[in-house]
Amino acid sequence: MFDYLESKIHDECGVFAVYSRDEDMDVVADTYYGLYALQHRGQESCGIAVNEDGVIRSHKDLGLVNEVFTPEVIRRLGKGQMALGHCRYAPYKDRTRSSSQPMLVRHIKGTMALAFNGQLTNAVELREELELKGGIFHTTSDIEVIAYAITRARLNAGSIQEAVETAVDRLTGAYSLVVMSPRKIVAARDPQGIRPLCLGKIGGSDVIASESCAIHAAGGEFVRDIAPGEIVVIDEEGVHSIAHACGQKTGLCVFEYVYFARPDSVVDGASVHRARRRAGAFLALEHPVQADVVIGAPDSGLDAALGYAQQSGIPY
Repeated sequence: MFDYLESKIHDECGVFAVYSRDEDMDVVADTYYGLYALQHRGQESCGIAVNEDGVIRSHKDLGLVNEVFTPEVIRRLGKGQMALGHCRYAPYKDRTRSSSQPMLVRHIKGTMALAFNGQLTNAVELREELELKGGIFHTTSDIEVIAYAITRARLNAGSIQEAVETAVDRLTGAYSLVVMSPRKIVAARDPQGIRPLCLGKIGGSDVIASESCAIHAAGGEFVRDIAPGEIVVIDEEGVHSIAHACGQKTGLCVFEYVYFARPDSVVDGASVHRARRRAGAFLALEHPVQADVVIGAPDSGLDAALGYAQQSGIPY
């Protein structure tokens, strides 16, 4: 019997990308620190792709960030001007190295690396359509479907951002997508803004991350959230915004505030720590109890427990 929950629900991942204009900046190290800060979003596998003068090389494997990226692996990745990282949560049946990200694609128009956090609701239909046109899939991950869609669009598009614009029109569901080409980084957020994605800076360099905590961990500063439906292009001239599918009804997944995000992150303008404390306070108002002590569990429940204790007067 097909187990839908085991096979399909796997959208808690973290993405991080950096475009450097500083020759002394170590983009691999910054990406490592960013992924380490996003480790709570995925512990099954991780990977980093680094772009040095248009040549993209990568390393990915099963395991935690500090296990996969040993000093020797980081040394082999070398230096570069851009890097893209990903840490992945996956169901047990899909915990394979081949399904790890970033995915590296070499096609007639060049090379690109892709990583995303989310879940496509039309992945099965798109996959079947691509297979009937000769597409060969090696993984069960939605990122391979996205890679095919962008690659096919790139054949007739004048740039990678045009290809991404065309491809995302065919995607439905939740996604925060980052694509690294030989010269650009392109990030896209789904029109409903279900998954978070934000923009930051490290000195004169630009950063894309799932959460603001990753930008701070890499020594940068948070600039703003990427809007639902927005496509952001980062190149040698700076940051460019394309309001591709903005203006639709939005709805961030409530579990970002309840469970997924780190408490020191700011998601869509709201502090996760404050949101959890307020949730605990509202719970105390709506469901008062006679108790001796308030305890939070797991760690994501600590802030809510503190809010409950403060509102109810029960010791924390």
